[in-house]
Amino acid sequence: MSNFVINGLLQSRNPLLTFRRFRGKINIQRPRPPHYERARVLEVIKPYYKKPEFNAPCIDAERAKEQKSKLDNPYETIIAREARNWFEHSNLVALVHVNSIKQEDMFKAQVALHRHNVTVKVYGKSIMRKAVVDTRFEAILPLFEAKTAIIFSPEAQKIKQVLSVLKKTPQLVLMGGIVEGRLLSKNEFMAYATMADLTTVRAQFAAVLDSAGGKIVGDLQCHQSQLVNLLDAYSKSSDSQTGEASASGAPGEKVNS
Repeated sequence: MSNFVINGLLQSRNPLLTFRRFRGKINIQRPRPPHYERARVLEVIKPYYKKPEFNAPCIDAERAKEQKSKLDNPYETIIAREARNWFEHSNLVALVHVNSIKQEDMFKAQVALHRHNVTVKVYGKSIMRKAVVDTRFEAILPLFEAKTAIIFSPEAQKIKQVLSVLKKTPQLVLMGGIVEGRLLSKNEFMAYATMADLTTVRAQFAAVLDSAGGKIVGDLQCHQSQLVNLLDAYSKSSDSQTGEASASGAPGEKVNS
């Protein structure tokens, strides 16, 4: 009896729990329709998604590009005005493609050019578009698809110094230039460097004109000078003959007397 009381009544046991879903498993593919009121609420709060247009990513990218192009950056406008001022007041402009180069080598090239009063500038494509569009320099715009440096100088005679520095810096490749408002290719730019300066050419031209004028004057005075020389020689010969005749006749007259 005591064992029954101890083992059966006084000993505590944990309850056995088993969890089960209500009414079996849930069918995910064919769910049970909700209650009418719940269905009304779900239909009201159901999100509405706009049907995407054909080639929507391309259209969105084009619209974003147009909006970006319409934005006017005032700082770029100021820099573009400065770049146009450099083009307008520089008699020598060299367009140089910049390959992979260390900043130290680039700085050395800038210092070497600065010693000759030559300035190096680097502008982006958007700034150059604002600077040269609707101007006489618009033809250089395709050269700025890649990184391009611009060399400005107020004196066109500095072209030899510019080519000398570029020759020592192979990372800077000359593509063309503008000399006194005229766009030149690379070969024309280098050929211009071999020519003499304008003052020397003017002096040579003046010497040619002077020599031509002197030749014309000499040709016009040739016959007159020749006639004067002949007359002078004839007068001298006649004077000598008269002097000889008088000298030979004077002793005979003295003997006859």
